[in-house]
Amino acid sequence: MSEDLLFQRIAASFGKQGLMATLGATLGRVAPGSVTIRMPFSPAISQQHGFAHAGSIATIVDSACGYAALTLMPEDKAVLTSEFKINLLAPALGTHFEAIGTVLRAGRRVHVVQGEAWAIQGESRKQVAVMLATMMVIDGETGLKS
Repeated sequence: MSEDLLFQRIAASFGKQGLMATLGATLGRVAPGSVTIRMPFSPAISQQHGFAHAGSIATIVDSACGYAALTLMPEDKAVLTSEFKINLLAPALGTHFEAIGTVLRAGRRVHVVQGEAWAIQGESRKQVAVMLATMMVIDGETGLKS
């Protein structure tokens, strides 16, 4: 599949996620086995100390991981997170955030994916989280397990 068609496939699914729109997140780079999602800071995603809430960071990293996995799945399949572990490395303080999902192993039934989240402020980039996730391969139309 060409990178243009791959981007279109991921963008079509991304556009159906109401939470991504609520967070103001946008789809960035899409390549086989890798996806980037960006999210601006806003008071709506803040926690009590003024940092981005860990839930908003976990959400964009989970989606970046899921879409990275989907880039390596057949067109009649879809993705569903089955588990993830996230380590929060530093307070998420920046004008915007970038989550990058990268497939470590693509299997027939599950994909293992690594995610990273970065806080960006001007020219400065600081890693704020790392995730290890397992993504299930499911039927695209019904959502049933393969």
